[in-house]
Amino acid sequence: MSRDERDGPRGDDSPGAGERRTSPALTSRAAILAVVMCAIALSLAYPVREYIAQRKEISDLQRKQSAARKRVDELAQRKRQLGDKSYIEREATRRLHYCRPDVTCYIVLDGGGDDGRKARNDGPASRPPWYETLWRSVETADRPR
Repeated sequence: MSRDERDGPRGDDSPGAGERRTSPALTSRAAILAVVMCAIALSLAYPVREYIAQRKEISDLQRKQSAARKRVDELAQRKRQLGDKSYIEREATRRLHYCRPDVTCYIVLDGGGDDGRKARNDGPASRPPWYETLWRSVETADRPR
């Protein structure tokens, strides 16, 4: 079969008749569409990036806020404790060895009888209470040079 026979008669106006029209690989409409799509993508890239950064910042601030609220609750609890007179008395007795006048208090030593010298020679050096250290520093600062 010849080429003319396949295509049909030359006088025929049907779409398959005559020369075949080949379309270019990239038409001007497709190029314009590609440019528009790229422009839209580029114009949305920055706002989307900022949106994601702001969402991250919001979540960080919410986490910090919850930590701050927890700290405020702890401090409020501590304030309530410090407002309780019995708690203050217990802490003064425990930490400062405070003794009220109507109570007989005892301080139990290690039982060495040598003012703790034996314990210092045999074992690790024990630290004196903070108030003794404070008083020694006051006495040292008071001495003339």
